[in-house]
Amino acid sequence: MTSVGYWFIGIALAYTVLLIAAGRIAKTRAVDGNGFFVGGRNFSTLFVAVCITGLFSGSSYIAILELAYLKGVSAIWYGVAETIQVLIIALVLVAPFRKRALVTISGLLGDHFGDKVRGLAGLITGLTFPMWSVATALAFASALSVFTGISIVWSVALTALLLLLYLQFGGMWSIGFTQLSNVIVFFIMLAIGVYAFFINPGINGLKELFQQRPELFEPATVGIQTIVAWFGTFILNVILAQAAFQMALSCKTEREGQRGLVIAAIIGVPLIIGAVLFGLAAAYVVPGETKGLVAVPLYLMETLPAPLVALFFLGFWAAALSWGAPCQFSGATSLGRDVGKAIRPKATETDLIRYTKWSLLLLTLLMIVFAVLRPEQSAWWNILAWVARNSATFAPVIAALFWPIVTRRAVLASLFMGSFAGLLWYHLGGWEVSSFYLNTHPVWIGMIANILTLSLVTLIETAGVTSWQWKGPFKKAGYFGLILSGSLGIYLGNSYEVLYSSGLLGMVLFFIVVGIFISLISFVKQKEVVAGVSVHQA
Repeated sequence: MTSVGYWFIGIALAYTVLLIAAGRIAKTRAVDGNGFFVGGRNFSTLFVAVCITGLFSGSSYIAILELAYLKGVSAIWYGVAETIQVLIIALVLVAPFRKRALVTISGLLGDHFGDKVRGLAGLITGLTFPMWSVATALAFASALSVFTGISIVWSVALTALLLLLYLQFGGMWSIGFTQLSNVIVFFIMLAIGVYAFFINPGINGLKELFQQRPELFEPATVGIQTIVAWFGTFILNVILAQAAFQMALSCKTEREGQRGLVIAAIIGVPLIIGAVLFGLAAAYVVPGETKGLVAVPLYLMETLPAPLVALFFLGFWAAALSWGAPCQFSGATSLGRDVGKAIRPKATETDLIRYTKWSLLLLTLLMIVFAVLRPEQSAWWNILAWVARNSATFAPVIAALFWPIVTRRAVLASLFMGSFAGLLWYHLGGWEVSSFYLNTHPVWIGMIANILTLSLVTLIETAGVTSWQWKGPFKKAGYFGLILSGSLGIYLGNSYEVLYSSGLLGMVLFFIVVGIFISLISFVKQKEVVAGVSVHQA
């Protein structure tokens, strides 16, 4: 182990004690189910801001750092896309979801479609969250192993166990207190990184790097299709961002929740810029590495004294924790609270808290098992989780919000068919990280199957009590949906080869189906029955 490793272990142990103490303090506030799951709906703007900053900036910081080393400034689009996602949640979704007293997406589905849907959605959602947790923990572990020699699996196991220790005490309050600590450590890390940059390589080093590798300074080196995919996926993920909802909706008022999200988006900007800057600095000082997260510690060890390098990587660890904690807790809430309620409808709040704590233990074990199964491919776990969950729950959530005629069987069928189709497509492509069957990402296939199944089963089951109702102004969303589908269909017909080769074919097909889905929601409605006579709704 290097001297940096010893310093890091010492500082990390002290920080661990601090986080566990924060968890113990939080326990006094989580006195009932409301306090445990949503902080008693008593979070201030500050708590919402640090919770969301920890969640999104933590994961994006690590991803952008890695990408910036390999692809340069174009990595910044990842952060821009994620920031837009945060702002959409703030401006569009916080108010309506706060009025519904939403806790989880699986709970929302259960409230609309019954306990079978609640249980299946909760199971799928719960089991996918540790995949996201382990993805970021693996990325951190690959950097940690450079100067400590600790194996990747052991590093993930220690991170998972720490999350379990402090989350079980106070639930959402534990997340609030520890995210505040993590965000403070983020900015210590940022200050140290800026200091290191001006020591080596400084502005002149960047100028030399520009001469040597100009592609690192071009805005789209990472690829236009990748940038488009980032924006598409982050925006689509807006309605499924359960961990973010659970924290943001713990606010005292809608207004405080919205302000907290907007502040989080602003706080994230210097972290995004810093990650790009440090990635470029590492590309100049330590060229030729295949992984940015291995190059960065080598760069810092060459530039700074050991205590400062250790403090920088404490911030790195805080980023992994601040992403993992909300993911593990929200997953456990779906698994313990929602699945538990589906199995035992008469369970008390105390029972549901107990089930959630058991679920936290199970998800901790899963996180470690996942790390053992694929320790070298953090991105693979992100893809698998995204395919399994989004392919299952996308259309049912839209239906719960906007299409009251959808039936329970249609939702159950779409939950199953979406996940099945997405995972089957992934299997046909050999479960690869960067190449997919027919050059199409499996999540697009899964979500298309999800929408089509829900729509077809609903139309068949409600054939006698629904009708097409075309009345309404042309500004009605359904007409826009038809225009969207028609336009994209024409574009696809003329640009098939380009879309296929760039990997965007699946996304365009998906938006064609979304346009049709919007039209169905807008035009297919239940007939009204007045005095025994069926009439169309106005």
